[in-house]
Amino acid sequence: MENQYAIEMLNITKKFPGIIANDNITLQLRKGEIHALLGENGAGKSTLMSVLFGLYQPEEGEIHKDGRKVEIKDPNDANALGIGMVHQHFKLVECFSVLDNIILGVEPNNHGFLQKQDARKKVMELSEKYGLAVDPDALIEDITVGMQQRTEILKMLYRDNDILIFDEPTAVLTPQEIDELMQIIKNLAAEGKSILFISHKLNEIMAVADRCTVLRKGKYIGTVETANTTMEELSSMMVGRNVSFHVEKGPSNPGDVILSVEDLTVASKVHKNNAVKNASLKVRAGEIVCIAGIDGNGQTEFVHALTGLDPVVSGKIILSGRDITHAPIRQRSIMGMSHIPEDRHKHGLVLDYSLEDNLVLQRYFEPEFTDKAGFLRRNNIRSYAEKLIDQYDVRSGQGPVTIARSMSGGNQQKAIVAREIDKNPELLVAVQPTRGLDVGAIEYIHKQLVAQRDAGKAVLLVSLELDEVMDVPDRILVMYEGEIVGELDPKATTQEELGLYMAGAKRDEVKA
Repeated sequence: MENQYAIEMLNITKKFPGIIANDNITLQLRKGEIHALLGENGAGKSTLMSVLFGLYQPEEGEIHKDGRKVEIKDPNDANALGIGMVHQHFKLVECFSVLDNIILGVEPNNHGFLQKQDARKKVMELSEKYGLAVDPDALIEDITVGMQQRTEILKMLYRDNDILIFDEPTAVLTPQEIDELMQIIKNLAAEGKSILFISHKLNEIMAVADRCTVLRKGKYIGTVETANTTMEELSSMMVGRNVSFHVEKGPSNPGDVILSVEDLTVASKVHKNNAVKNASLKVRAGEIVCIAGIDGNGQTEFVHALTGLDPVVSGKIILSGRDITHAPIRQRSIMGMSHIPEDRHKHGLVLDYSLEDNLVLQRYFEPEFTDKAGFLRRNNIRSYAEKLIDQYDVRSGQGPVTIARSMSGGNQQKAIVAREIDKNPELLVAVQPTRGLDVGAIEYIHKQLVAQRDAGKAVLLVSLELDEVMDVPDRILVMYEGEIVGELDPKATTQEELGLYMAGAKRDEVKA
């Protein structure tokens, strides 16, 4: 009888300094199935998939493909076995084009001369077939994260892989892109490809997966048929307790205007048009205002101008009554602005610094952390880091001295949230603050945002998650093609109406 499993990972154990990331885990992927891997941040999901893809070597256990034991020493071995992976943090060369990234390592050539035309034709055919529209000539550094993910998927399909690993594939996508991706994944499975799908999003797992394996703190908890379980049961298996899916908050009591943005225009790095056009808004103390919109409609550029990462073309930014339009980033920070950035690797962390150094990145020069002679007070930094790690449940192998790069994406995000909120800002700019987080961590961070609001702080949330947009803020502003086209009350609107504004089909005269 033919083996029914495309992949079997048997009794896999993988250790890192101070932590057993995978503790005797067995995972079996049937041919043609979509198998979800669910667990908290740091549960060992990405590590297990990295073992399968050859990025890590396990201390114990073995891998079988189609019933035969295989050795996967590196990603080239994995590709040769037909195993492809879309990573949570994309493995793309920023200064290369989309096409060059897709063919990298398997470049078609004739007597040593690169033959790009055939490659371009195949990429465009795949792009058309799977609804993965990309510009093959665009540079990676100039395109949105959603487009970068499409590039990663095309990279996998270009290599004709039949085992596809998606590590948190929807963490960076808009609701519309998520629906499209779910359909793509179903189509791939229908064609006989076997798919491993890592996600924290229970509704996605219920919608797309045939079976689900749950990990908790590096250990195997169980495998269930999704048709025979509920989101509540899965979340309980995942975090070991019941989780609330609804944000508990009382009515807001808005006070003074903390942030006032007047007619802000910001240039685009991708095209000649401006990315943000005459955008105006106000955020008051004691309220959460959310900017919603489909990715790539100017939100990123708006936030970069607001936080000082990019210059403005025209307009004004007023923080607590003071003009900060051209103020440097440190001055904005000292004046009471905190920023949870969209790209945690590029703008949130210094990946090769320790966790404790990352936690004082914007405060190391304060007397608490630096003495009069200019030397760092290492003991104070250590105890401060330990306090935040404990308070925000940041999990890492070696505590404060853990190198940030080695931490799971969700725990990197928790570290940034801890640092930014603990500065006690007047204005908290939170961009995709729950991206890549599990339900328990999302619940915790939403509570932190509401606590900031209730403490009289102003919170500007930028989110692509429709559930978050509807559940967390007191007011919703919709951004479309760089303009604010609508202001909605989350209690009085629907996801459908919000979707129309986000797609540009409706617009209001918005009063700032």
